[in-house]
Amino acid sequence: MSGRGKAFARLFAVQAAWNYERMLGIGMGYAAEPLLAGLEATDSERHAEAAGRSAEFFNCHPYLAGLALGASVAAEYAGESEDRIRRLKTALCGTLGALGDHLFWAGLLPAMMGLALIVAVVWSPWWGVGLFLVGYNGCRVAVAWWGLRTGLDTGMRVGQAIASSWVPRVRRWVGLAAGFLVGVAIPLAGRFLLGGLGRSQILIGVGVAVLGLALAYRFRATFGGVRYGLLAVALVLLWFGVLP
Repeated sequence: MSGRGKAFARLFAVQAAWNYERMLGIGMGYAAEPLLAGLEATDSERHAEAAGRSAEFFNCHPYLAGLALGASVAAEYAGESEDRIRRLKTALCGTLGALGDHLFWAGLLPAMMGLALIVAVVWSPWWGVGLFLVGYNGCRVAVAWWGLRTGLDTGMRVGQAIASSWVPRVRRWVGLAAGFLVGVAIPLAGRFLLGGLGRSQILIGVGVAVLGLALAYRFRATFGGVRYGLLAVALVLLWFGVLP
């Protein structure tokens, strides 16, 4: 396995040595070790310093840690000063933490849970479980690989790379999708548990959901979290109102 492959695999254990003193630092140092191996052959002193810096205090969302890992390693190979590398990692702490929380904890995770619940009610519980496990973990793996690759390719310019990537756009839409899917899934599951769903009821529910998505897309420029939540409530009431 190449150094990049080893580092990618180790990113999934980046929280294994989490502690209050260094947060993700030790895990980041462990993941950086195979990437820094090439530096040892050319400059052993720089390698020792880089290995020590890679295990210093660092904290961000674990799913986006690859961006910081790749960028800091690329900066080490580029011969950036110790001060610039530390400032880069400090700047990435808050940025990647906030982006990751919005993208995953407040976006993808509830969205996938809502979608899986809808699939479980309408089709099969096992299909719902399978969709959640494959969909969520597939996204997690893909983002980890993208982050490591982007960080290594851009180095000190990783901030510009993040700003021009898919992350800012998806972050907004995944939050809206999460609110809508969970808003549809909860009453749908409640209706199923209380009395079951017939084919006509499912078709009406799908029609109402499509209407909601169309409205959300049409007024996307003015929709915020509260308005989107009110739309979900209105659609649920409409769904219950037209059910036979």
